[in-house]
Amino acid sequence: MSDNDDDYMCEEEEDYGLEYSEDSNSEPDVDLENQYYNSKALKEDEPQAALLSFQKVLELEGGDKGEWGFKALKQMIKINFKLGNFTEMMSRYKQLLTYIKSAVTRNHSEKSINSILDYISTSRNMELLQDFYETTLEALKDAKNDRLWFKTNTKLGKLYYDRGDFNKLAKILKQLHQSCQTDEGEDDLKKGTQLLEIYALEIQMYTAQKNNKKLKALYEQSLHIKSAIPHPLIMECGGKMHLREGEFEKAHTDFFEAFKNYDESGSPRRTTCLKYLVLANMLMKSGINPFDSQEAKPYKNDPEILAMTNLVMAYQNNDINEFESILKHNRNNIMDDPFIREHIEDLLRNIRTQVLIKLIGPYTRIHIPFISKELNIDEKEYDQWAHRPGELSAGAGEQRARRGAVRRAGQVDGAAVVPAPGAGQQDGVVPRPARPPPLALPAPSAHATRLLMQRPLGSGLRVY
Repeated sequence: MSDNDDDYMCEEEEDYGLEYSEDSNSEPDVDLENQYYNSKALKEDEPQAALLSFQKVLELEGGDKGEWGFKALKQMIKINFKLGNFTEMMSRYKQLLTYIKSAVTRNHSEKSINSILDYISTSRNMELLQDFYETTLEALKDAKNDRLWFKTNTKLGKLYYDRGDFNKLAKILKQLHQSCQTDEGEDDLKKGTQLLEIYALEIQMYTAQKNNKKLKALYEQSLHIKSAIPHPLIMECGGKMHLREGEFEKAHTDFFEAFKNYDESGSPRRTTCLKYLVLANMLMKSGINPFDSQEAKPYKNDPEILAMTNLVMAYQNNDINEFESILKHNRNNIMDDPFIREHIEDLLRNIRTQVLIKLIGPYTRIHIPFISKELNIDEKEYDQWAHRPGELSAGAGEQRARRGAVRRAGQVDGAAVVPAPGAGQQDGVVPRPARPPPLALPAPSAHATRLLMQRPLGSGLRVY
């Protein structure tokens, strides 16, 4: 929805749904009303003239504050915001806040301020937003409007989160928690929706801090709230937590639930969450294409998602060159996301492992330069990769059984790539000698050991 559409809807509600205080028996002043609508007609094409015209509404109003002055100030705030006149905008906003005590009804003031807050929240000027929210909270101290206070504090907390100011965010969260507690100091489950808003903000903070202990405890606590629909941000952060802990299936489930919720509400966050869903799908080594699901299929060719679609195909085909090419040419859609970038190395490790297992199948001796070329990495990088703990691991029992085969295989001259019996001839292959001369062989290297443990017993692969 565009800003103009949003303005139109808010103004329609104002113009045709005005509420007046119970002790008011007078009709709206005709001169004020005409001046307001004449000013409004200038807003799009002549904003400066509109500001002067709205000022006349305030002058006609005199010292008797009422609905038309309140509406005029709201328009002046939005026009000044569009023009970038932020000092004047703040001045007009503070003036508008003096109307909420008596000049307009509680319901109308709440809707209008909510509308202004949502409108201003599109700004990327963090200092302006902070000033705006703090000014609102100061004005609400005497108004005793709990709903508006909660929403404004939540927005301020989100602002602190975006700025990485977790100390100030923690103070906001403490206040929000206190507003949703019973007299005994426990969470008031009747306020389930508000509690989930608080949990979502706090869980995002712990996710950013990678504080998995507190994150996990709060995530579990949030799942016990049954009086409200699970918050998609909680499910998304839960998915991140599970993924970092290597619980890929649980991560996939949470990302899927978050994506469905975002999708149903039309949130733009759905595309980011779908990328995380695809990431989890690849890490859990599922043979099912995530875009085959009814919910994800419509986004398969979406420009924001297309890179991930192609990445899945390359990953499932174990095509290293294509996989790395997609990453290189789609940095904005993939690698610029810190969470995805955090796990790309895991995907590369998985795909290299699968290619390596397939590569060594026909051979009994294999040269490291040959391996590094096939894996699209240099020899030094291969050596670091092959020696990384957990690489090419097998089950504990299987490992013990295969170590004997590794010791028997030893390590031989790796200058040639030799096919196992029955393997076809190919370029660079040297036929197996009938009986190799006896050699005093050193123990096999660590990466050779791990390679051998991926092969059947007795295969005798020799790597160095």
